[in-house]
Amino acid sequence: MEREGRAVGAASGELVTIGEFARLSRLSAKALRRYDELGLLRPALVDPVNGYRYYDPAQAEGARLVAWLRRIGMPLSRIGRVVALDAGAAAVEIRAYWARVEAETAARRDLAMYLVDHLSAEGRAMARIPGNTGGAENTGGADSTGNTDSTGNTAGAANAASTGEAGGAAFAGGLGGCGSSGPGAVPLAIRWAALTDAGAVRTTNQDAAFAGPGLLAVADGFGEGGAEASAAAIEALKPSVWGARDGALSAADLLNALEDTADSAARAVRDAVAPCAAPDGSGTTLTAMLWTGSRLGLVHIGDSRAYLLRGGELFRITHDHSLVQSMIDDGSLSREEAASHPGPALLLKAMVGEARSAPVAVACRPDVRLREAMAGDRYLLCSDGLSAVVDEAELRAAVIAAEDPEEAVRRLVGLAREAGGPDNVACVVADVGVSAEE
Repeated sequence: MEREGRAVGAASGELVTIGEFARLSRLSAKALRRYDELGLLRPALVDPVNGYRYYDPAQAEGARLVAWLRRIGMPLSRIGRVVALDAGAAAVEIRAYWARVEAETAARRDLAMYLVDHLSAEGRAMARIPGNTGGAENTGGADSTGNTDSTGNTAGAANAASTGEAGGAAFAGGLGGCGSSGPGAVPLAIRWAALTDAGAVRTTNQDAAFAGPGLLAVADGFGEGGAEASAAAIEALKPSVWGARDGALSAADLLNALEDTADSAARAVRDAVAPCAAPDGSGTTLTAMLWTGSRLGLVHIGDSRAYLLRGGELFRITHDHSLVQSMIDDGSLSREEAASHPGPALLLKAMVGEARSAPVAVACRPDVRLREAMAGDRYLLCSDGLSAVVDEAELRAAVIAAEDPEEAVRRLVGLAREAGGPDNVACVVADVGVSAEE
C-alpha cells in the first residue's frame, strides 16, 4: 500500500493520506493530528500497524468549518460542540458566539471612549493651571459620597412570591444628602421603591430587587439555583459589603471600585450555585446602580434593563446581552419582528456557575460605566418579566403618570399581570431631587 499523497482503497470508498487531505482541507498535517487528539476531526481509518491516518474526501467540508471557526477566534472546546450539530443548530451557535464577541468589543470600545474623554478633560484642567508643565496628579472630578442615613423607611430587599393581585414585597424609602459634583452644585436626594412578583404562571419567584441607600438593583435568576444566584449577586453589591467610599473619589478610582464590585458579584453567584447538579445551567442577570455623590455607577449583564425618564422622554440606558438583540443590531430582525420572535430567550452574557460541559459559554463580566445624575431624573430598573410583555410606550406612560416611586412600581407590576404575567417580575423606581438638607 502506498503511503504518500495517493488514494488508498477502503470498504467505505476512496480514502486519502493525511498529506493529501491537508491539501484538500487547507489545514496542516500538524493541525489535523491535533484535532484528531481533541476529537474534533477523526480520521476515517487509522492503520492498526503503523498508525497512519486516512481521511474520506467528504470530510473536507467539516475540516474547513473547523478552520473557519478557528479563524474567527472560537475556542476549540466550543468548536467541538458546533461541529457535532446539524447545520441549522450550528448556525445558531455561531451567531451566538459572534454576538458575544461583538458585545464584549462594544464594552471595550465604551471603556476606551470613556478613557479618551476622561483624560482629555483632565488635560484641559491641567492646562488651565498657571505654570503647569504636565505630569501632575489625577484631577478627575472628585465627588463627595454623601453616604448619610436614610430619610425614609428602612431599606430592604424585595424577593418574594406573589401574594395575590400585584403581589410581592414592596419597599419604599429615600436617601438624603447624595452629594454634589463641585463648588456651588446643588445637593441631590433620592427616593425609591422596589417590588417583585411571581407573576400569574410561575409558582416560584427567582427575581430579586433591592432599593436602599447607595444601591438600586434587579436580578433575574434562572435554572435550579436561580433564586440563590439573584440574591447572591445583589448582596455582593450592597455598600455594606463592597464598602462605601468616604471622601473624594476620582472618576477613574470609582470605575475601578465598580469593576472590583462586579467581580465580587460574579464570584458570589458562582459560589451560590456550586451545589447545583449542573452549576453552568444556573445563574442570573444583573442590572444595578451604585450611587456616589451625583454620579452613579451602572453595572449590567444579561437582559434586565435600566431606563431613564428625563424631560418627558424615556431612554433605555442598557443594552441587552441576548441573541435576539444581536439580531436586531445586525439587521436580521426588526424591533417589531423581535417582539414576536419564537426562539428561546438565549442570553449571550450572564453570571453563571462553572462547568466544562456548559452547552453555551457565557461571559460573567458585566458592563460597567459611569453616569451623571440630575435633579428631576426618574430611573426604572426591571427584569424581562416586565420589559418583554409591556412595550416602552406603556412603560413611559406608567412611569410618567405615577406620583411617586411606590405608585410607579405597583402600576408596572400591574401592567405585567394584565399582559398575562408569564414570568417573574422585579422592578425598582427611583426619583432624583434636590436635597432638603443644604
